[in-house]
Amino acid sequence: MEKITSRAVIGMYFEALQAQNGLGWVNGVSNYFLSDQSSEEYFWLGQPPALREWLGGRHAKGFTENGIEIVNKHFEATIDIKIKDLRRDKSGQLQTRINELAERGDTHYARLLSTLVVNGASQLCYDGQYFFDTDHAEGDSGNQSNKIDFDISAAPAAVHGVVAAPSPEEMQQAILKSISQMFTFVDDVGEPINETAKSFLVMVPIGLSDAARAALSLSRVAGTATQAIEDWDIQLAVNPRLTAAGWTDKFITVRTDGSVKPFIRQEETEPEIKVKDENSEYAFDHDAIQVGIDTWRNVGYGRWQGAVQTTLI
Repeated sequence: MEKITSRAVIGMYFEALQAQNGLGWVNGVSNYFLSDQSSEEYFWLGQPPALREWLGGRHAKGFTENGIEIVNKHFEATIDIKIKDLRRDKSGQLQTRINELAERGDTHYARLLSTLVVNGASQLCYDGQYFFDTDHAEGDSGNQSNKIDFDISAAPAAVHGVVAAPSPEEMQQAILKSISQMFTFVDDVGEPINETAKSFLVMVPIGLSDAARAALSLSRVAGTATQAIEDWDIQLAVNPRLTAAGWTDKFITVRTDGSVKPFIRQEETEPEIKVKDENSEYAFDHDAIQVGIDTWRNVGYGRWQGAVQTTLI
């Protein structure tokens, strides 16, 4: 009976990789940077100067003294395939395993970034505050909060829900409140940071997904006559990793059209496939081959001003 070779398995992997589309929200919420060393430092996360009248020459502004360092980590995923299973796989189970391996590599950044989201209220960002915090301050900005509460019972709505299952009207107003909060952010000299923002992404746990989807389909905010949800380009991302972390009554809103985004993806090496094939010592000893992928990469917090965490109360 004809056998599938390790070379064919590699071909399956690349075919599956090309078919993967990844998670669209990953690119929307993070900047991608290549790395050529064990770690990278990011000191540019502060704001550039606003234009001023030319009086007495240029007033140059350097990089902020605050910054973050992201250390590359080594990640891998490996499957073990018995030689006997390399015989023609009529049921396609081998192809399925390879497809899943490619998918794991494709969604790895989603897992890493989701961890940043979940831990954002307890991990420090470039300004020395927690990423989601109520008292960010730089220069003349005053205290600023990207961690807010929204009282659904006080929201004008025909139907009221509970924090784990709000009505669409309540959810819509919570989303718009988070966007409005983002427009209040200013830099270290008091200049608005997000005044040109048009595009946003709302990331919710599974439990809030129905309300969020319905909220984004409603044309107007309950109880108002002027503000419309369609004024913005708002995308929805349902993230089951938030649910797994215990999120039931909170979500995040992210600006997706800023040049500097809330999160950073850093990659030293792209995922590389490696094989212990049929002629290896491993195959001789175990009557099996191994197929693995590995990469050096990591993620970190970027500019907090591009994200707001909202808790329904």
